[in-house]
Amino acid sequence: MAQPALMNTYGRLPVTFTRGEGVRLFDTEGKRYLDGISGIGVNALGHAHPAVTEAIQTQAAQLLHTSNLYSVQKQSELAEALCAVSGMDNVFFSNSGAEANEAAIKLARKHGHNRNIDIPHVVVMEQAFHGRTLATLTASGNRKIQAGFEPLVRGFIRAPFGDIAALETIAENNDSVAAVLIEPIQGEGGIHTLPPEYLSQLRALCDKHDWLLMLDEVQTGNGRTGKYFAYQHSDIMPDVVVTAKGLGNGVPIGACLAHGKAASLFQPGNHGSTFGGNPLVCAAGLAVVNTLTSNNAIEQVAESGRYLVAGLKEQLGNASHVKGIRGQGLMIGIELSTPCAPLVGQALEKGLLINVTSERVVRLLPPLIINQQEIDELLSILCPLILAWADQSSAA
Repeated sequence: MAQPALMNTYGRLPVTFTRGEGVRLFDTEGKRYLDGISGIGVNALGHAHPAVTEAIQTQAAQLLHTSNLYSVQKQSELAEALCAVSGMDNVFFSNSGAEANEAAIKLARKHGHNRNIDIPHVVVMEQAFHGRTLATLTASGNRKIQAGFEPLVRGFIRAPFGDIAALETIAENNDSVAAVLIEPIQGEGGIHTLPPEYLSQLRALCDKHDWLLMLDEVQTGNGRTGKYFAYQHSDIMPDVVVTAKGLGNGVPIGACLAHGKAASLFQPGNHGSTFGGNPLVCAAGLAVVNTLTSNNAIEQVAESGRYLVAGLKEQLGNASHVKGIRGQGLMIGIELSTPCAPLVGQALEKGLLINVTSERVVRLLPPLIINQQEIDELLSILCPLILAWADQSSAA
């Protein structure tokens, strides 16, 4: 779709949506779509959710912005709600996941300098994605998105995802490490999960060497995996947790949560944001947190995820070109043997929105409110397309 007034940064699909309702979107022609990607994990409560809509309308009629020169009531309320659900101590609000990750990286460097490390380093993972600012671009493990933007930012060490022995080797040979930054499930990298004991082992390693354990839960947070945060599937407490996406249900907000020694690192003047945590976005975020933490909403996500995965395995499990079905909750990847980007357009024609990441992984991030009937509809569209892909890819 030619849009000459916009910078050419996106390969947009040929559709424009005009409204949404629950798990549905409607385009300019009135065609209805089932949303299987929820704005890349953003619309956790679906479209036009009544609690979020009411919160935004009410707040917009009262006060949009004052700046962080003053106390912001809704910001304090949202921070308290996030700390209550996470066990963390305090929160810094930003406008995006990338900015929240920038805050985490600054916390790591502050911690390193407090330990008299001249050039503090953060260990990051291969295939990671943390954002597109210069620091988070460097922290990401995708050479394709880094190309053309050198020089990158120094102060990062890369390790294989899920390999605790590699981190132990880094600890033995490098005394400049201040923190580890890792996604509990790699989203953009292809929906890769960690070994069951990895986070507990990583927590112990960080404690041993006085590293901050920092989790990027931009995509996995806010109920996506069947717990409010993905680390809550284990018995560990991180020092820093970063989230965004589903927190605002479409309103741009990010949050960097800190615990223990990390919670006192920032002092006035160390960090800030003009728009971060303004009354409007925090009203929306508070509506999201309150909705997710009531009426067993997150427990239902876990059940819906099991139902969806079971359906995928039943229909696709014997297909030789399906190399894996993985994920947790309603964050699911279906890996195929060949690049499969055209499936996105094919699904769009059938009225289903999906995404392909890491070239050959069909990524599903449906709204957390999706029910079993809607999951059955998703399966009835997607599975035949994936099964037919083997013939298409071999013919090509």
